Amino acid sequence: MDRRLVEKGRAQRAREFGSGVAAREAIVRMALLYPSPYPVAMSSLGYLQIYRLANARAGTQCERAMLPEPEARLQHERTRTPLFTLETGTPTSDFDVLAISHAYELEGAGIVTLLRLSGVEPRAVDRTPRDPLVVLGGPITFSNPLPYAPLADVVVLGEGEACLDLLLSRLEAEPAAARGSGPARRRLLDELAGLPGFFVPSIHGERLPPIAQADDAMLPAHSTLFTPDTELANMQLIEPERGCHRGCTFCVMRRSTNQGMRVVSMERMLSHIDPDVPRVGLVGAAVSDHPKIRDILRALIEDHGKQVGISSLRADRLDDRFVDLLARGGYRSMTVALDAPSERQRDDIEKNLKTSHVFEAARLAKAYGMRHLKIYVIVGLPGQKDDDLDELSALSLELKQILPVVLAVSPFIPKFHTPLADAPFAGERSTKASLDRLRRRLSGQVKLRGPGVREAYVEYRLAQGGFAHAEAVIAAEAEGGSLGAWVRALARLPERVRPSNFETLLTLPTVRRRYREKVVAS
Repeated sequence: MDRRLVEKGRAQRAREFGSGVAAREAIVRMALLYPSPYPVAMSSLGYLQIYRLANARAGTQCERAMLPEPEARLQHERTRTPLFTLETGTPTSDFDVLAISHAYELEGAGIVTLLRLSGVEPRAVDRTPRDPLVVLGGPITFSNPLPYAPLADVVVLGEGEACLDLLLSRLEAEPAAARGSGPARRRLLDELAGLPGFFVPSIHGERLPPIAQADDAMLPAHSTLFTPDTELANMQLIEPERGCHRGCTFCVMRRSTNQGMRVVSMERMLSHIDPDVPRVGLVGAAVSDHPKIRDILRALIEDHGKQVGISSLRADRLDDRFVDLLARGGYRSMTVALDAPSERQRDDIEKNLKTSHVFEAARLAKAYGMRHLKIYVIVGLPGQKDDDLDELSALSLELKQILPVVLAVSPFIPKFHTPLADAPFAGERSTKASLDRLRRRLSGQVKLRGPGVREAYVEYRLAQGGFAHAEAVIAAEAEGGSLGAWVRALARLPERVRPSNFETLLTLPTVRRRYREKVVAS
């Protein structure tokens, strides 16, 4: 073990507070891995939720390890220091289970690095029962995990809480299934392949089963371990609702996913607030649509003395009381999702957001002292015309007269489990032309930010990929994971792969309908 790497890990752990895990005897030992560095991992509520739930079990000990930063990664390789956990400094290769939380397509190279630094072959077919059981989960499984599935023995699809509970129960009853016994592992995989939410690549092939849904009793997800070493410094993350009742056709979290939006009662959510953490982040696909959101904000700010953050704001949900609470809770800028550049295209994708809503959001942001308005928008949606981009440019310049505007522009990526799964990708040249048109029209008066065209192309290829793309993931990692490495690795692979049950992944668009929330019982 390299002393500097060990000391860095100890220092990170020493700055954390809240409920972690101490070394103890357990039947199953699980290393929870994240294929991006520490600050990103510690900003992931899903990652922290699995960590909390696994350690709540008497028979399991779960420890964390994340992708080292580039300089530290080189130090691991130079000194032949294996990947080790933050809690006890134990090499991850010593654990029974390596569980990987995967959120974003290009993190695939990080999965290969984590396995390589753990001394584990990246391809499941090259491993033996003496190696740890490799389990993949996370947000990527709501769309398309196929390009990474050959790296895993088991993939948990969708909401992981109930599947985690079932998997760990099986492993605690027969630990050799995790590591040590070929027949025991085969029995485990055969059993899991027949259960909802489990995808076993060696058995299912390129046919994705339905995604899992957590029992409402497991909600809300909430963090109990905190750190100053992240953008969300010293912030407790909590999920007041899960899913979304709206029907945006590009989004994997639309109303057709796992019963749409499931709302946690205000009382139940507030019962999980940690009194020692100064900030609370409300995380979810449609937080501002929670029917009690204003009451929740008031209670957090006035009764609990917290600063607040919200992961998603709908411009049509904002009013004076809402924005006043945001300002009192520490907001200094406002972020809303426009998603499509024109009102016509927003109707096409069922966003149902009017230009007047965005102007009102800007007015409120200005009135309550916000420094700028950040707007998320997608270019390259099907049917986009120059007029749509020009409408966005004109809107941005008008909004700038109220307060500074930042456009966070992302190219459209068609994803499985959406009505637009089979839609075309605009292509690098067309996407670049769209961005260039916006830059010319905005003349530097409005800032444009967002992923580059090449990054969007790689994301698109992986979002539409299959098992063969795992070889591209491995090859790109071997070349350092640069965008150029990704493009070269993908060059000889089919542009799109269609699972045998693709028709079930191409959900139908819906017409606007009255929302009735499902409230999780207190």
